[in-house]
Amino acid sequence: MKKVLFAATVVRTHIMQFHIPYLKMLKEMGYETFVAARNDYADPAECIIPYCDHYIDIPFERNPLKPANREALEQLRELIDREHFDLIHCHTPVGAMLTRIAARNARKQGTTVIYTVHGLHFYKGAPLINWLAYYPVEKHLSRDTDVLITINKEDYEFARTHMNAKETLYVPGVGIDTERLQFSPESRRKLREELGMQDDFILLSIGELIKRKNHRTVLDAIAELKNDEIYPRLQYLISGSGVLQDELKEHCRSLEIEDKVHFLGYRHDIPELCSASDLFLFMSLQEGLPVALMEAMSCSLPAVCTAIRGNTDLVEDGINGRLSANDPRKLAESIKELYLSPQTRTAMGEQSRRKALDYDQAKILDQVREIYLRHS
Repeated sequence: MKKVLFAATVVRTHIMQFHIPYLKMLKEMGYETFVAARNDYADPAECIIPYCDHYIDIPFERNPLKPANREALEQLRELIDREHFDLIHCHTPVGAMLTRIAARNARKQGTTVIYTVHGLHFYKGAPLINWLAYYPVEKHLSRDTDVLITINKEDYEFARTHMNAKETLYVPGVGIDTERLQFSPESRRKLREELGMQDDFILLSIGELIKRKNHRTVLDAIAELKNDEIYPRLQYLISGSGVLQDELKEHCRSLEIEDKVHFLGYRHDIPELCSASDLFLFMSLQEGLPVALMEAMSCSLPAVCTAIRGNTDLVEDGINGRLSANDPRKLAESIKELYLSPQTRTAMGEQSRRKALDYDQAKILDQVREIYLRHS
C-alpha cells in the first residue's frame, strides 16, 4: 500500500481546520495516511484525526529557534527513513521547513515532497525582518521541494520567478463547502429573533481576536458613526476567540460603544451568522487566502476589506464589495454608503456568491488529486 505523510506545526488549528477532506481523498485513493504535527488540544485525548491511520505527535514550535525543533527534526528523520513514504505533503512554515530537511534522503530514493504555502511571510509591504528571516530560508529549501503550491496570485507570481522548486503551481486555497454555505431566509429570521435584532443593520466579522485580524479598526469605525443617523440601527457581531478579547472589550468601553458590539466567541453556525448579517467586515493586516471571507461571500454577503494579498483575489472594489484603507474614517464611510444602498448590497452579494463558487471544495480537491496522481 502507498504511504503519505501530512506534516504541519499543529493539529487542532491547522490539520483539523483545513486538511480532513484531503486525508479522506487520499484514503479513497488507496493511501495509508500518516499525520505528523503537535497535539495542541487543551485535553490531549481530544486529538482524534479522521481518516488518519497513524498520528505522530511531533514537538514543533512556531518559533524556528526554539530547542524543541531540534528534537522535532530528529523524530521526523527517523519517521521518514523508517516508513519510506511515496508522498510527503507539508504545511506551515516551521512544519514544512523541518520536514523538507528531514526528507532529503527520502527524495533521493523517490519520495515526492509537496509544500503548500498558505501565505508567504514575506510579501509586498511586509516588515523587513520578515524578509530577512524567512526569504533566505524559503528560497534555500525550495530546492528540496518537488511541488510548491501557492494559494494566492501574488505568492504564485513571486514563487514562480524567485524560488527553485521543480514545479510551482497555483491552487486557490483549500476550498469551501458552497453547498452548506448558502444564504437562508429562515436562518436569517430565526437568528435575528434570538439576538433581538430583527430590525437592525448587522455587521459581522469572523476571525481570531489577535492583532493580525485588526478588529480594533472596525471598533474605531463604529465610534466614528456615533453621531450619524445610521448609528441607532447598527449592531456589530464578532465571531472568534483569542488573546485580545479583554483588551478589545475594554476598548469598546472606552469608546462607549459596548452596547453595539457583541463578542460571540468561537462559533460553528457560520452559515446562520452570515445569513443574519447585512455586511461582512474583514480588516485583516495579513492573509494568504482568507477562508472566513470566502465563507461570507458564499452566503451572499457583500464585504468591506483591506486591499491586501488574498483579499484582492476575492473582492473586486465596487463589484462584490469595497476595498478600504486601514483607516477608521474610510471604513465608516464604506459602511454608511452600503447601509444607504440596499440594492447595491444585494447586487454585490449576488456577485460574491458567484465568485465564491470558483473556490468550491470539490473543484480544489480535483486539482490537488491531479497533482497527487501525477506524482504517485
